[in-house]
Amino acid sequence: MDTPRSVEEVFRDFKGRRAALIKALTTDVEKFCQQCDPEKENLCLYGFPSEQWEVNLPAEEVPPELPEPALGINLARDGMQEKDWLSLVAVHSDAWLLSVAFYFGARFGFDKADRKRLFNLINDLPTIFEVVTGVGKKQTKEKSSVSNHSSNKSKSNSKRGSESQPKYSKAMPSRDEDEDGVEEEEDEEHGETLCGACGDNYAADEFWICCDICEKWFHGKCVKITPARAEHIKQYKCPSCSNKRARP
Repeated sequence: MDTPRSVEEVFRDFKGRRAALIKALTTDVEKFCQQCDPEKENLCLYGFPSEQWEVNLPAEEVPPELPEPALGINLARDGMQEKDWLSLVAVHSDAWLLSVAFYFGARFGFDKADRKRLFNLINDLPTIFEVVTGVGKKQTKEKSSVSNHSSNKSKSNSKRGSESQPKYSKAMPSRDEDEDGVEEEEDEEHGETLCGACGDNYAADEFWICCDICEKWFHGKCVKITPARAEHIKQYKCPSCSNKRARP
């Protein structure tokens, strides 16, 4: 009988393999391209938990011990633009990483809660495709712009009537907000904002709420406030301010 493995162990395995594949497609890209000779048979890109990678033929045993990466990545090397080819390999590498992680999840009997926790840990990391193409950075900048505009709007609303509306910032994609100059200034402003609960920096893709008493900002998850709940709060008091009011 197989020894059970935890969500954390599977996630560590995922991170090691992911780091290896990113290395192959970025810092070691010249070496990777050379090894993907189209004259050879179907080759695969493997990432190992040790953060090492290799280009090799697929496993001979059927079925293999683990899911196999995409076959024949080398055959497309000279038939595409290098940027497009690397993006294609990145997409297939992302799919392979997920298949390996959830293979372990099935093999070691993860229940619904464990599978969800594993996916959430994985989903907090940028995909290999995002790292290789830079798509993730672009999206983060756009989200940050929208979040900052929303935050400024809520701040101005609270000045007009802080007793009737809480201040909160929620990143929601929009096509209407593209002022580059404003984005840079606001990115700098919010980059220095720290959560009053955990002390971490402002993150554009996370929900934040501001206490109407002490005017400190908090991650919604740190103070257990959701965007939906915030819509119905007339005046938000953080846990610290609530405790102060409760003391005799």
